[in-house]
Amino acid sequence: MSATPIDVAVCIMMKANGDVLLAQRPAGKPYAGYWEFPGGKVEAGEDIFCALQREMREELGVEILTATPWCGVEHVYPHAHVRLHFYISRDWQGEPQSLENQAFAWQGEVAVEPLLPATVPLLGDLDGVRFGFASEFSD
Repeated sequence: MSATPIDVAVCIMMKANGDVLLAQRPAGKPYAGYWEFPGGKVEAGEDIFCALQREMREELGVEILTATPWCGVEHVYPHAHVRLHFYISRDWQGEPQSLENQAFAWQGEVAVEPLLPATVPLLGDLDGVRFGFASEFSD
């Protein structure tokens, strides 16, 4: 495994009611069956937001019109060292489709499992963004 992290663009698609879209990793990929926010690797020389738009077109057939950078997380998995660039988008065109044979689900309270390990610590802070309260008040 490389010491240099792999940059990954991650999209948190958020509806007006706070629901967010999670996708299940398909068979054949590391952590198959785990749930994550959709996204993918940033190609060499590619802008992170452009990578986010490309990945969402390729994976879900939606066009991300705008997205706000939210946070960055580095995580070392057994198969890869990743630097995750999370963006929140409330502005897209199209309805998500399973273009890579992955399951996906809109979630109010995130109830799907298992979740990718790098995602779990963010859920409390994300609830603050979604529902307008500080994470220390969440369960």
